[in-house]
Amino acid sequence: MQLTPSIRSALAAGAAVTVLFAGAGAAAAAPAAPKAPATAPAAATAHSPYAQLRPLATFSAERLATADLVAAAKWGTSSPIDDPAREQEVLKSVAEQARQLGADPVATTRIFRDQIEANKVVQRGLYRQWDANPAQAPTERPDLQEVRKEINRVNGELVRAIAASPHARSAPSCTPLLTVAAAQVRAERQLDGLHTVALARSLPSVCAAA
Repeated sequence: MQLTPSIRSALAAGAAVTVLFAGAGAAAAAPAAPKAPATAPAAATAHSPYAQLRPLATFSAERLATADLVAAAKWGTSSPIDDPAREQEVLKSVAEQARQLGADPVATTRIFRDQIEANKVVQRGLYRQWDANPAQAPTERPDLQEVRKEINRVNGELVRAIAASPHARSAPSCTPLLTVAAAQVRAERQLDGLHTVALARSLPSVCAAA
């Protein structure tokens, strides 16, 4: 592959944040200080591969934010973190949305399996924190049905982002560009160590050629 200036820029920036895609399953021992955002590729126009991939990182982080609410809603109840029935419901729904948009339902389902697992990474991490320090545990329980409405909204946005990015997701530059996008989202949202690990867990299936 011949490296264009924009891809070289992405690779240089992405090299500093490859932790996002290396060892994503490892537990985050403590919150990490946010790094300065990497420089976006110069060619990040509205229709560039980077511009198509950035929403995938953005909505993945937005979906992860709901994991905190799900954990708080389930904490202290008999509701398990793993909910196969709910997971199948989500996967069936996003696959159907993908078909309606003319997108690949198989790729969409694969990406959402990672999204679901990433959400559970946050929930389990928060449970460990609250078990270790009960003073940090939530004192109010969100309405899980309301939280799921927000998850469904973000799911729809993410499906549309997947449908709008088939060429970017299959390009050789996908992984470095997505890594840059994830690093920027991490810095902008000031994600701690747990949510950084979860963001990495949410993205491996985005790049079809990875």
